[in-house]
Amino acid sequence: MEKEKKYRIYKIIMMIAIAIFITFIITSISLYTYFTNNPIIITSNNPNNNKEISNTLQKYREVIDKYYLGEIDEEKLKEGAIKGYIEGLGDPYTEYISKEDMEDYLDDTMGNFVGIGIYMIKNTQYDRIQVLSTIKGSPAERAGIQSGDFILTVDGIEYKADDMSKASNNIKGEEGTKVKVEILRGTENIKYDITREKVKVNQVEGKVISNNIGYIEFTSFDETTAEDFKTKFEELNKQGIKSLIIDLRNNGGGIVDQALEIADYIVDKDTVLLYEVDKNNKETVKKAKTNPIINMPIIILTNENTASASEILAGALKDLEKAKTVGTTTYGKGVIQQILKLSDGSGLKVTIEEYQTPNRNKIHEKGIEPDEKVELPESVESVLNVKEDEDTQLQKAIEMLR
Repeated sequence: MEKEKKYRIYKIIMMIAIAIFITFIITSISLYTYFTNNPIIITSNNPNNNKEISNTLQKYREVIDKYYLGEIDEEKLKEGAIKGYIEGLGDPYTEYISKEDMEDYLDDTMGNFVGIGIYMIKNTQYDRIQVLSTIKGSPAERAGIQSGDFILTVDGIEYKADDMSKASNNIKGEEGTKVKVEILRGTENIKYDITREKVKVNQVEGKVISNNIGYIEFTSFDETTAEDFKTKFEELNKQGIKSLIIDLRNNGGGIVDQALEIADYIVDKDTVLLYEVDKNNKETVKKAKTNPIINMPIIILTNENTASASEILAGALKDLEKAKTVGTTTYGKGVIQQILKLSDGSGLKVTIEEYQTPNRNKIHEKGIEPDEKVELPESVESVLNVKEDEDTQLQKAIEMLR
């Protein structure tokens, strides 16, 4: 019993970790095209700092050249130095992206990639790569791969937990090509031969629940989320809904403009939705651009994995009294990243601004407090997969809308 309890706690921690990881990799990319066409060249306003760093690295290089037994890969040394330099900022959202990783990084951010459609985690307890979940409608789901499966080999190559990036890159590939994946489920080894497809990571789901209440859920904001949300709302509206629940639980964020466009559907034209403040306290004010198309009671569901762009949407609608929030305090990721493409083809995702809600509330490291705090019962094993009869947060929202 004790062992089972520990495993359940471990499973919850791992699932929350992957949700946070997804939050880290998703960012605003509205300025990417400009910097792709106009790559920046790194210069310094303080050449003395550059010289000091260069001299220090040169000393370490002399020691390596004198004593190191193995072969030296100059490119790996350079990339390692850059990554370490950027990590020294202590900002989990600012990161170096190698030239080789840039295309895949942007595909993932936009919400589309070619592969089989699985989320993976490192299971350090068993030193294996584990399937967290399959994406709905993906080749992996259709083939029968399940949450909890351990990935043993990809195209005959064995991978351990620390090899997850390599395994992920090998699972991805050209659309229409096949990949062989061997998994361990319990004591059974199962082999799959799966055709790669272009997979849409984030799908907007919706339905009508009791008392003519509409329900819409999505897990990130990619390049089509606002339009998909609008289409789904119009479908539900034709079915006669009188109120709406927007489920932003476990939504790691994404393209900020998509969140603002959804807010645009709900608030009056020219209403302030967001303030963006840079290091010099220069403000950019984001306002609603069109007249609203949604005019009904709204409740937004939030939890500790509601982050970034989803916090912007929740915070704006809460401040403007266009929605009530139910659940738990959000993650607190209230800073903006911009992807800069460098002249050598690599990139830097760097934190440049901070968000403030319409009422000037800061989001970063604080989160959005719900109007109605509702915890899930202890019997729930994972916040990423809650059965409807155990979903006290959803039940509270339905109760408030009746």
